[in-house]
Amino acid sequence: MNVFELRERLISDYSSYIRSFIRIRDERVGALVTSCLDQGRLWPDPLIQLNPSFQYAGTIDDLAAEGALHSECTRIFRAGKDKGEGKPLRLYQHQADAIRRARAGRNYVLTTGTGSGKSLAYIVPIVDHVLRHGSGRGIQAIVVYPMNALANSQFGELQKFLQLGYPDGKGPVTFARYTGQERDEERNAIVAKPPDILLTNYVMLELILTRVYEKQLVKAAQGLRFLVLDELHTYRGRQGADVALLVRRSREFFGAKQLQVVGTSATLAGPGTYDQQQTEVAEVASVLFGAEVTPSDVIGETLQRATPEESRDNPQFLAALKARVEDPNATSPTSYSAFVADPLSSWIEGTFGVFRDSASQRIRRRRPRCLTGTDGAALELSRTTGTSEHRAKKAIEEALLAGYTCEPNPATGFPAFAFRLHQFISRGDTIYASLEPEDQRYLTLNRQQFVPGDRKKVLLPLVFCRECGQEYYCVRRMEDSDSGSVTYVPRELSDRSNDGDSRAGFLYYSSENPWPSGTEQELSKLPEDWIEDTNQGPRVKSGRKKNLPRPIMAGTDGKENLGGHPGHFVESPFRFCLHCRVAYDFRTTSDFGKLTSLGTEGRSTATTILSLATIRHLRKEPTLDPRARKLLSFTDNRQDASLQAGHFNDFVEIGLLRSALLKACAANSVGLRFSPACFHPVKYSAMRHTPTIETMPLVNVPVRLSPGSRARRRMRMPVSSLCSTLPCAASRINSASAARIHCAAASRSSHCVAADKGIPSCCSSLSSR
Repeated sequence: MNVFELRERLISDYSSYIRSFIRIRDERVGALVTSCLDQGRLWPDPLIQLNPSFQYAGTIDDLAAEGALHSECTRIFRAGKDKGEGKPLRLYQHQADAIRRARAGRNYVLTTGTGSGKSLAYIVPIVDHVLRHGSGRGIQAIVVYPMNALANSQFGELQKFLQLGYPDGKGPVTFARYTGQERDEERNAIVAKPPDILLTNYVMLELILTRVYEKQLVKAAQGLRFLVLDELHTYRGRQGADVALLVRRSREFFGAKQLQVVGTSATLAGPGTYDQQQTEVAEVASVLFGAEVTPSDVIGETLQRATPEESRDNPQFLAALKARVEDPNATSPTSYSAFVADPLSSWIEGTFGVFRDSASQRIRRRRPRCLTGTDGAALELSRTTGTSEHRAKKAIEEALLAGYTCEPNPATGFPAFAFRLHQFISRGDTIYASLEPEDQRYLTLNRQQFVPGDRKKVLLPLVFCRECGQEYYCVRRMEDSDSGSVTYVPRELSDRSNDGDSRAGFLYYSSENPWPSGTEQELSKLPEDWIEDTNQGPRVKSGRKKNLPRPIMAGTDGKENLGGHPGHFVESPFRFCLHCRVAYDFRTTSDFGKLTSLGTEGRSTATTILSLATIRHLRKEPTLDPRARKLLSFTDNRQDASLQAGHFNDFVEIGLLRSALLKACAANSVGLRFSPACFHPVKYSAMRHTPTIETMPLVNVPVRLSPGSRARRRMRMPVSSLCSTLPCAASRINSASAARIHCAAASRSSHCVAADKGIPSCCSSLSSR
């Protein structure tokens, strides 16, 4: 699979989604936003990071032979046990170092990267300790994880090592998971017969120490030898202080006079040299553990190069690199030995993978780097070889992809190169503008308080009408109770709070279409339900007068003054647009569905769009095994995960239903018969009651639904909202030509009218809730 092409397709889909709900009338503002999106302001160039190779240090069998491990470890820890007898497990240098630290009774911290086998660096010493001292002597090790998902993953690994290959799956070391997600009978069994190794989280460990029910576990853990804190970097701030106290209480409650505390983290590091980083980590760990951790007990990763380490000042290497990149027909070798000998492979590993630290002479990781841009690797290679940047970029991409598909390393079975592509996508903010005429005001996408170089000109955020794109300044009106002066300051669209001296609202400026305050023309522009007929003629209802646009004069500093720029202040909630005159119900207090900015799309919707686009493209990838066409998504907590999963399922359900209706309408130019058969293409059975069957022309025909039918309650949103976001629907119709559906529910039926051409009224949105 070409991950670079996948990235381009994802960005294209997301860009289409972002552009679909941005409608801006002002040409200058629109041009700025378009330029921003074209330049990828919301999705900067991806970062490339090469996964380094870890240095090996023998096998489990070697350590057992020298007496550092119990002989039974050679049977327990074998590679490929799930496929047969397996073979001796090879250890990285940092794993071997950790095992020796544990054997010496030291507290230690492992700070190696993701995928470096950190869990084995404490599981092997724990199992060795149990084997030497005997199983069934109570809880001898507690492993604390910040998330249950990590505990579940480690539980599966322990099953593979400690149960596979033994009669009835009963190995010489017992273990259990105690995270609060177990059934009552499982918890009772653990309390009645505590295991040698207990996997838990810091909340449950706190409960074990305090609840009467778990006193048996506290008793079983007397003389505890190992306490492991996985993902050490998560314990910071107040939570870090809580965990630090928890470690101290555990030492006291368990009577653990010889307790060894172990920490692991892939991202626990600071600035400075390697020695400075080790010292700083040791200080933090000592405070957290309540016990000494020396810099020598902080175990870092020991890396090695896959390719020869070539000097970039070597003329012969530069000549070979230049010839390799200049040849447009050159491709990377397919054999492992030839690939690692390729000069371009050596340059790529030195650019994206590792470098030699001049102070410590250790091989260390490179920071992730962009492939393109002014500081990109393609430009550097172009300057080094004298080739075009485009040719250099293509050569790098081809070599990175070939490093994964070529013959694997004969010694390890791993690809020659495995790299990550990090793509960050910003929600965006909004446009900021000065309080000046439309053709003169300063515009920027950078959040700042004043126009650069002129602190007398404030910058205020713009929001846009979702119907016509008219811009409004999103402000808060601040009135000084002593002097009576009024100042307009920026506010967030979601901030609608009001108090005695402060009112949330919007500023309207338009030289083309100014609001005619106090004139007869104003009455003709107000919503119809704001006007009442009297003997003296039509007038504004008394209850609506307070919501009328208020004429103001504001200077560039945001203060009201007689010499300022004329405009109008409209209080929030936004009642109607002063340009297109679309009006909203007074019960609708949120302005989110009325006005928009670059940053008002929902996080859940954006994540769903990206996830759906990824899955769609992966399913079309012929080079991937069907089992590999999957997406793994992480969220901050279980609540967000539940929300995102429900949002995704609902979005797909609605998308399938709309797509089926849209395709059915496109395939029948005469009309559709509205019946349960309409739902067959998506196997959807929404009808609890059979509706009246009518032949439906494409426009202006009512749909009669039975009282209480579920479909009636589901007709809520215009189909255009999905046509602009879902690719399958967007390929058929766009939001400009989509019908806007207006629904008016009566007590016994629902009457839907398509106000524009092209879409039958049965295509109104069927909400999932």
